[in-house]
Amino acid sequence: MLLSEGGFKAVFERITVDPRIMCGKPVIRGTRIPVYLVVNLVAAGYSLEKIREAYPNLQKEDVEAALRFAGSLANYEEQELPPEEAAL
Repeated sequence: MLLSEGGFKAVFERITVDPRIMCGKPVIRGTRIPVYLVVNLVAAGYSLEKIREAYPNLQKEDVEAALRFAGSLANYEEQELPPEEAAL
C-alpha cells in the first residue's frame, strides 16, 4: 500500500529521523522510541493496549504511523540492471 500525500503528512507528523537521535533511526517524534521497536512489538503479537502499557507516551496514532512508515519502506524496491544494460 502506497501512502497518499495526506498519508505521508500524517506519518511524518509522528515519525522523525535525526542523526542526533538514536543514530538517525526513525523514531516516534518527541521520544527515543524507534519505529522498529513498535513494529517488532506488533509482529510479536502485542496489542495496542499492551504496547501503551509499556510505553505510556505512545498514542494509537503513533503506532499506526510506525506501521505505515515500515510498510512504505517495504514497498520500496530496487532492481539492479544486468551489467550490459547498466552501461547504456
